[in-house]
Amino acid sequence: MHLAIAGKLTGRITKWLVLVAWLVIFAVAGGFAQKLTDVQNNEASSWLPDSAESTKALGKLGAFADQDDIPTIVVYHRSGGLTDSDFAAIADQAGQIAGIDGVVDDGQTPPVTFPTDLASGQQLGLVSADGEVAESYVTFNLGSEGWNKLPDVADQLREIAHIDGVDTHLAGTGGGAADAAEAFGGIDGTLLFAALGVVIVILLFTYRSPILWMLPIFSAVVSLFTAEAVIYFLAKYAGVTVNGQSQAILSVLVIGAGTDYALLLVARYREELRNHADRHEAMAFALHRAAPAIIASASTVAIGMMVLLFAEMNSTAGLGPVAAVGIVVTLLVMVTLLPALLVIFGRWMFWPARPSYGSREPTTTGFWARVGNWIAPKPRQVWVATAVILGLACLGLLTLKTGNIPSDEQYTKDLDSVIGQRILTEHGLVDTSTPIQVVAEEAAAEGVVAAIATVPGLGEVNQDVPPVDGVKYLEITQTIDPASDEAADQVRAVREAVHRVDGADALVGGSAALFLDTKAASQHDNRVVIPLILLVVLVILLLLLRSVLAPVILILTVVLSFGAALGISSLIFKYIWGFDMADSSFPLFVFVFLVALGIDYNIFLMTRVREETMTNGTQQGSLVALASTGGVITSAGLVLAATFAVLGTLPLVFLAEIATAVALGVMLDTMVVRSVLVTAINLDLGGVIWWPSQLDRDIIPDDE
Repeated sequence: MHLAIAGKLTGRITKWLVLVAWLVIFAVAGGFAQKLTDVQNNEASSWLPDSAESTKALGKLGAFADQDDIPTIVVYHRSGGLTDSDFAAIADQAGQIAGIDGVVDDGQTPPVTFPTDLASGQQLGLVSADGEVAESYVTFNLGSEGWNKLPDVADQLREIAHIDGVDTHLAGTGGGAADAAEAFGGIDGTLLFAALGVVIVILLFTYRSPILWMLPIFSAVVSLFTAEAVIYFLAKYAGVTVNGQSQAILSVLVIGAGTDYALLLVARYREELRNHADRHEAMAFALHRAAPAIIASASTVAIGMMVLLFAEMNSTAGLGPVAAVGIVVTLLVMVTLLPALLVIFGRWMFWPARPSYGSREPTTTGFWARVGNWIAPKPRQVWVATAVILGLACLGLLTLKTGNIPSDEQYTKDLDSVIGQRILTEHGLVDTSTPIQVVAEEAAAEGVVAAIATVPGLGEVNQDVPPVDGVKYLEITQTIDPASDEAADQVRAVREAVHRVDGADALVGGSAALFLDTKAASQHDNRVVIPLILLVVLVILLLLLRSVLAPVILILTVVLSFGAALGISSLIFKYIWGFDMADSSFPLFVFVFLVALGIDYNIFLMTRVREETMTNGTQQGSLVALASTGGVITSAGLVLAATFAVLGTLPLVFLAEIATAVALGVMLDTMVVRSVLVTAINLDLGGVIWWPSQLDRDIIPDDE
């Protein structure tokens, strides 16, 4: 940032104008930010691309069933067997359940399917052979806002279904959706406060001031509310897909990245306060010198996130603009509002360690200065040993298995729907709420049915639904978990069989098909998006450092850091937490956050190395840069790791795995890769690191 511009942003009058402007924006944005959950789309079908077969099938299934229908199963379980009075209560409850707002009643079939007694219930498949478990079946249609309304409906259903001595659970699509909606219900409250609490504690230790932390935290909150308001309008009017996961990630991303930028700016401001008597002048120089690194870092992250638009998964592609908006808004706040607040409040905010004019800069003799002095005599041994250790950590990748996490393993704790599903399975009852669905031309329907019959392991084909506009609907009950590999194999076999029927134009959908297509799209995104992000980051580093060799080396260290983090995380999942599988999109999400955010620390370090090289040479400049930025980078990494770790408080295995891998990766990146590995390479190569640039070409490694 040009010195004159930096000075104007924090002038004696403009600082107040900046503050007032952001307070107005904050006040207006707050109301819209609270509405972000109203425009979430958490339906799995909305996450898939239009090209997926299950998505195409949904387009035709609408003629046979409303896509807002939510089949729900009430599970009753009594150890030792259900009694006659239990069945009488279940029958009585059926009438009350039918009266709940949103229950589908077509006037032809009863709105609630339920057992009236043991014998008839077993005959209908609604009571287990041992008589311990019974199920009632009901379908809700709550409109397009069904996801948000379902938890309240589930509470009503549980209240009605209570029977003394009987364990009652909600299973099926409705039970799972209610639990998922409730799991994400804490995103805009509990998650935010947990992340802020963790960051406040870290800032208290970092700044060693009981009051300075307030300014970065307030700025981060302004960033988050403003970003959420912008994203609300994008979701409502521009078709951007926002779901519970992307909103959760947005919260920790804005708070973590915003605090990182604040740490860098405040550290540079503290330095300049020792060199300038006027705090406005000190901030102008701090912004002038720190802003380029912050802007370059934020731009890299934002552009890296926008690369996600090349993903096939709508949920992944939707995260791109959501995260990019969050980063851009955070950047604007941290280079305008935060500097204004710092100069408004003055040096006393640093109390009790106020940086007075002319005082000594403590980083010259601090921990990272000593680390640099330890590396300096033997840089090659240090970077080779560090690289070997990180390479060994990458071997943990051999234990990583990705795919569709089984339905009963998607949460970190036993939720009601998981327990209900497990009881149905253990007692031999079939969840009929997730069938394989086939739509085909009516004229070829017999051939399609015959083709399906050739696939082993399937139940009977339901042909009872009359055709609509020449299209026939067929339904096949699956008796296995729709997220399992076996279910995916069945869908593949059905697709292969029906696609061979001439003139059928058959499409296969349903829950298992959605899971299969999600896995395929995620694997495509891993292959396409990861190389694109690496390319984007490389180009930005080439432009920023004006070198070829340094960016290539930094990219290699990023990949090594990513592999080590993923390897260690895989071992933790398997042998400590007992997670057998990671979601198909797990590698991509971890890569995006570790590379796009990890590049921050590369930029923070290497821009300072380049700045110091102009006066001190590469080797001495590397030591000065490490001493000056090591503490900031470590603190920033700790903040980012802690905020992502907060994601693990949500009871989802997918987010717990991402939180672990990103937190671990960020700490590896800041404590080992940036501060030790990169510094050792800089010291070993000396001026050659800037090749083909002429910067510091007089300094050549000692052994050449």
